[in-house]
Amino acid sequence: MSSLRKALFALALGLLALAGLAGCTSPQQDSSIPWSRPADWEGRIPGMGN
Repeated sequence: MSSLRKALFALALGLLALAGLAGCTSPQQDSSIPWSRPADWEGRIPGMGN
C-alpha cells in the first residue's frame, strides 16, 4: 500500500511540474507605435518654443 501511495504522489508531483513548465502566458503582440527618435517639438514646454 505504501508503494502505491508513493507512486501516486510521484505521478501527481510530475503532473504539477509539467503544468508549471507549460505555463499560461498570452502570445506577445507587436506594437503599432513607431519607436524612432523623438520629434523636435517633444520634451518642450507648450507655447515656449522658438
